[in-house]
Amino acid sequence: MSRLTRKALAAVLFAAAAFAATISFAAEPLAELKIGYQKTGLPVIARQQGVIEKALQSKDISVRWVEFTAGPPLVEALNAGSIDVGWVGDAPPIFGQSAGSAIVYAAALAPNGKGEAIFVKPDSSIQSPADLKGKKIGVGKGTSAHNLLIAALEKANIGFDEITPVYLSPADAAAAFASDKIDAWAVWDPFFAIAETRYHPRILARSSDVLNVNTYFIANRDFAAKHPEIVTTTIGALKDAAEWANGNKDKVAEALHEVTGVPLDAQTLAANRSVFSVGPVTPEIIAHQQETADRFFKLKLIPNSIKVSDAVWTAPSN
Repeated sequence: MSRLTRKALAAVLFAAAAFAATISFAAEPLAELKIGYQKTGLPVIARQQGVIEKALQSKDISVRWVEFTAGPPLVEALNAGSIDVGWVGDAPPIFGQSAGSAIVYAAALAPNGKGEAIFVKPDSSIQSPADLKGKKIGVGKGTSAHNLLIAALEKANIGFDEITPVYLSPADAAAAFASDKIDAWAVWDPFFAIAETRYHPRILARSSDVLNVNTYFIANRDFAAKHPEIVTTTIGALKDAAEWANGNKDKVAEALHEVTGVPLDAQTLAANRSVFSVGPVTPEIIAHQQETADRFFKLKLIPNSIKVSDAVWTAPSN
């Protein structure tokens, strides 16, 4: 056998081994599903009910729940592959897509329009969003509350550059609000509900007043491509959790309290104003999400314009 032939044969064998390894890796079954969640909403109910664990039991797949304080770090974890799927508000996936994150929209959850607000302490001189001009507002950058703040200011004819956004996590914003280091706070449940029970604040605007938005079940793009049946099974389990929650509102607060440790009175407020549902990411929902993305790009809050529909995942038909 000539030297050239031996080299050619070696190349063929190497390519065959690499191909076999690729097939083996692709066919390797999933052992654990890693789910990102926050302290509120349907995923918390699903965790308490164990519906996803039950749905995946026959596939010998365990479930690991990973808690996040807000959507942006959850999106970062999805992009890095530290988690496989997760739940976020409207703004985080927009910031993620603009930054090139490997994420896809897998399902739309019901809006939480009444469970997110901009508010001030009851003795504040601020009476409406128009009075926020020149004020310091605590908000999480890239969160759904960020979108609420921008939209409320627009409605009041106040430019975003006419206020001072103080970008804080919910915990840090709570401390700043308590010590009057910020004039107003924009945040979602259960942090909004906790503030209501402690301060009885004056509410300036809720998301339902100025926005038409959803929350989303999103996935790592590569994970959804490799394990579409796991994504669809998980969405189906979330639908079961939603059906239970809507029929057992009296037990929802207890379930939320049990999983998160947030005081029961605050979780009761959050639960009573929540609507639970899971559905497809429809063209209408995409259009509203695109409006938000365009708003952020216009204000130079995201580095690139995006087409939201490019990141919408479609389950395979078979």
